[in-house]
Amino acid sequence: MKPIMHKKELMENNDIWNAVITVLSESDQTTRDTVLHEATIVFQYYTELESGGHESLLYWAESYIKKVGIDGYVSELVAILEKMGAHGYAVIESNYAQELWRLYISLESNDSNEKEFLEVIKKADDEYHGLHRKLDDLLERYFIHIHTELIEVVEE
Repeated sequence: MKPIMHKKELMENNDIWNAVITVLSESDQTTRDTVLHEATIVFQYYTELESGGHESLLYWAESYIKKVGIDGYVSELVAILEKMGAHGYAVIESNYAQELWRLYISLESNDSNEKEFLEVIKKADDEYHGLHRKLDDLLERYFIHIHTELIEVVEE
């Protein structure tokens, strides 16, 4: 069931941004609601990359990636990024995610060179930051577009 909010509480883009983030943070991560699931995936991608880069993303998404497989995760993430118009970010993940995952898993089993992992992390993170925070605006527009699918907006 969607949370209910009054239209007057969602007058500004920042209000919508905050409301959507609240819904995402209070939602069940195993939801079958496609829009909620997609918004959660892309928001976690954004927050992890902004706070700790690809290494942080891999750590956060590890159990989910193990559940759906790296190909499934990358396919899902890239499709969501493409849907929101974040083509440059989709390219980065298409180019690096599988290799990063392989190196990440190898590190866990002590079969990999940490230097190689960190070099690939740096490349992916540098390309992400080279897009100059375009994802901020794209994510805000995406949230504005989908907020009525996540929140029941009532007049009074």
